[in-house]
Amino acid sequence: FCGGSLISENWVVTAAHCGVRKTDTVVVGAYDQDAPGPDQQKLTIEKVFKNPKFNMLTIRDDITLIKLATPAQLSDRVSPVCLPKATDDFPGGTTCVTTGWGLTDSSASHTPAVLQQVALPLLTNPQCKEFWGYRIRDVMVCAGADGASSCMGDSGGPLVCQKDGAWNLVGIVSWGSSTCDPQTPGVYARVTKLRAWIDSILEAN
Repeated sequence: FCGGSLISENWVVTAAHCGVRKTDTVVVGAYDQDAPGPDQQKLTIEKVFKNPKFNMLTIRDDITLIKLATPAQLSDRVSPVCLPKATDDFPGGTTCVTTGWGLTDSSASHTPAVLQQVALPLLTNPQCKEFWGYRIRDVMVCAGADGASSCMGDSGGPLVCQKDGAWNLVGIVSWGSSTCDPQTPGVYARVTKLRAWIDSILEAN
């Protein structure tokens, strides 16, 4: 499975490398997978839009948009995240938050039932290149190397940062250390650089 973020009642954003198909199910309003609450909704997919620039070798432009066949019912516990403007700047050192049901240890045999959350600092791309070198492109943003990391199963989920009192989707969990090393930054698709593509898909559909 992968994570994802609701950006409106009809649209979800996730990572292209997740390989989402139309036959997959989108679940919103989940928290504890062992005890589904009243807010949980299972939704079918109308269409999947994978960014045509996505490349599995470079893992750049790692974004897919999912159009839901039936809209999510919004509530206190099911609400869309804000998208940043293409011109918004989220500087290195900003504390952001990522969430997911991915592994809490790369050697663990099971993913957790309850949604996990951790605060991580953003890195500048030059800082991130000290770890990852040429692999880091302008369509990526790095966070972590501060005692915690996204891990397998978190892919496609959100990296959110607060701006003007609202949580903005700054990154989409993309790739990182194969051992989820908490002292190595995780790499996320940079939503500000993908905003124009997102808008073009939403406007045409």
